[in-house]
Amino acid sequence: MTDENTSPELEIPQSDTTVVEEMAAEIASLKDQVLRALADAENTRRRSKKEIDDEKKYAVGNFAKEMLVVADNFRRALDATPKETEDPALKNLITGIEATERQMIAALERFGIKKLEPVGQIFDPHFHQVMAEIPDPTHPAGTVVQVLQAGYTIHDRLLREALVAVAKGGAAAAKVDTSV
Repeated sequence: MTDENTSPELEIPQSDTTVVEEMAAEIASLKDQVLRALADAENTRRRSKKEIDDEKKYAVGNFAKEMLVVADNFRRALDATPKETEDPALKNLITGIEATERQMIAALERFGIKKLEPVGQIFDPHFHQVMAEIPDPTHPAGTVVQVLQAGYTIHDRLLREALVAVAKGGAAAAKVDTSV
């Protein structure tokens, strides 16, 4: 008679050891399959979460590209106005455009959109597009000396490359990587 809390020991005849070994191999195989399925499910979950996070992070990208044109036009309007004027109406207009531009840039920054400031930096083909070379012996060759159109990033991605002019003269700066 056996106690309810203890299980009787199974006696396996010597001839059944191959069956036990086959069953143990099948158990190991099934365990491996379950672990692989769990790992695959976890990888799918992580990938889906990353895709959702990226979609949230970069969803405003297309809208932001359209708004950059408006920001460019604010800058062009300010650059076209005289620096010194006695006309109070023109002063008020300039002040209003400046305030609107600041608000727009602040709104873009709240969504992770930042303006590139490449003047004085070495040309980087990942963020800049060279539109002209300017002879300038005071700057090393390949240094950005003028920005023709501002570039922007959204979080860690390039939204729009900066259109720049680089120095042609002067000593060579660090080697410029043009393999893009």
